[in-house]
Amino acid sequence: MNSLPAIDLGLMSEHLLAHDGVIHKLVYYQNLVTSTELQNILKLQEEVMRTHVWIMLAFINPSYHNDIEVPQLSTFEQKYNFQRAGNDENNKWVALESHSTAKNMSIENYQSAMLMKNMNVKNAHIEMALQQNQIKEKYANYIKKMGWDFVPKATTEAQISTFLHFNYLLNRHLI
Repeated sequence: MNSLPAIDLGLMSEHLLAHDGVIHKLVYYQNLVTSTELQNILKLQEEVMRTHVWIMLAFINPSYHNDIEVPQLSTFEQKYNFQRAGNDENNKWVALESHSTAKNMSIENYQSAMLMKNMNVKNAHIEMALQQNQIKEKYANYIKKMGWDFVPKATTEAQISTFLHFNYLLNRHLI
């Protein structure tokens, strides 16, 4: 890639700093938990983020001229054999925190992509956002399976009241 817009370079610099911290955190977490399923999700996210680092560095490198694509998430998914060295009590908080991390990384990648000017860089970051969202869903499924999630439900009355309040939008004629 020859010359990047300054905003793209700046945003990727911020992302690389964040990736450095998150990758170290994910490696650390893998040793804290006993759930093989959770360790696999953590390892998946670590590998995906290492690939995202490689992609960003390739975009930044003015001597790199090959096509750059974000590999599909399925290319990373494999089962790892971990030694169960961690603590069962850590499984919950690590899962909840890692779910939040994946969600935040997804949002950050997407928001940054909307500001980026180079279409290849922009599209890669949209794909990275989607991958982090898929990883977030893996954590969410694990959390739900373990019974640690809580989603409050609105009452039927609240839904009807809200529907009636905004129903006028369907009948409004725009000039």
